[in-house]
Amino acid sequence: MAVIAFTEKDVDLLARLMRAEAEGEGQLGMLMVGNVGVNRILANCLDFKDIRTMNQMVFQNPGGFEATQKGYFYQRARESEKRLARRTINGERFHPATNSLWFFKPQGNCPAQWFNQWNSGRFKSHCFYSPTQSDCPSVF
Repeated sequence: MAVIAFTEKDVDLLARLMRAEAEGEGQLGMLMVGNVGVNRILANCLDFKDIRTMNQMVFQNPGGFEATQKGYFYQRARESEKRLARRTINGERFHPATNSLWFFKPQGNCPAQWFNQWNSGRFKSHCFYSPTQSDCPSVF
């Protein structure tokens, strides 16, 4: 059962985002990007107040995703990527992105904090950051 409202266009949009942000991280890396996207829609806190749709989340400005500025993002999503997107829309979560709202790819080690948010872990080259439950209860 879906944890957010969605259309097939939303599945396609999330699939394209997941691929563009983390294809080099494999399926699990793409699923974690999907977790962050879904969490941002659920959040209604911190930087993500009034982000209620997939389109608002993907194209949030400022604070959106770098991948939307690259041509690769605008290529058609594959069925395999859409299946991954549906998994995250249906509530599957993967550590360290389980409750994360942010991720980035540092040059070296993951900083303990990034924009005052604590590191929840690393997967391959991406570091994930989660709010506290008191700051953002809807992603827990």
